[in-house]
Amino acid sequence: MSTQPKTQRITELSQKLSELDEQKNKINAEAADWAEKRDKLNEQSRSLRIEITKLKKERDTLNAKVKELKQQRERAREEISRKIEEINKSRNEIEAYSKKKPKKNRQILQKELEGIEWKIQTTPLSLQEDKEHVEKVKQLETQLGTYKKLERLSQKIHKLETEIRTLKTNNTAWHQKLTDNAQKSQETHKKMLEKIEESKKLKTEADNFHKLFVQTREKIKPIQDKLTQLSNQMKQLKNEIREEEEKEKKKDESILKDKLEKQAREKLKRGEKLSWEEFQILAEKGIEAQN
Repeated sequence: MSTQPKTQRITELSQKLSELDEQKNKINAEAADWAEKRDKLNEQSRSLRIEITKLKKERDTLNAKVKELKQQRERAREEISRKIEEINKSRNEIEAYSKKKPKKNRQILQKELEGIEWKIQTTPLSLQEDKEHVEKVKQLETQLGTYKKLERLSQKIHKLETEIRTLKTNNTAWHQKLTDNAQKSQETHKKMLEKIEESKKLKTEADNFHKLFVQTREKIKPIQDKLTQLSNQMKQLKNEIREEEEKEKKKDESILKDKLEKQAREKLKRGEKLSWEEFQILAEKGIEAQN
């Protein structure tokens, strides 16, 4: 039986396998292109997430600073209010002491006090005179005490006003810093939201490319199944050809042996010398016959 149809079929299958391999390679190249685009977008998305984390940390730091500055500003306002209350209280005290203020001014009263104290120390006085002078000293010291109290209250008010001005100056600086930090926080938050939106878009694009990658890879399966099917067919045909060739070879060998046996028997009849091959064939036949 001729193996030519099967050989021709193997050639056809080989051609078909080459075409399918080419299709498979093209699809693999297309899938690799989708995968490369997907991976590139995923890498960009990862970089953006790092930036987003950094911006969030920066925004949170700014917000914490804003909160701290607000607390400082509020404490300063409370301190200013407390000091204003103290000033008002001191002014009320000044007003009250001013009503008790002696008609004589402080210098005159001080001079009178010093004069009496000198007189007590340097002049011999009777018991009555000494008592009168001591009483006078008490009166003068009481009157001078009013002036000293008014002076202390004035100094206290001056000190409180100075402290209030310092607090207001600090408050202005804190408010400016607060405004600057709040603005930076808003800008950073806005930038962060933009990055998040950009990251979402990149993720969506990457997911789309991944879907295309998966869809493209799915096209390979039927081709691979067809390749396997055709390869099995080719393998089967080659096995069949090899079996047929083996059978044909054995058949040819049998015909040749029969021919040589016939030829050897005729030589024996004629008394001619046999070849080694002819002798072996007859010997084998003889063994078979004996068996």
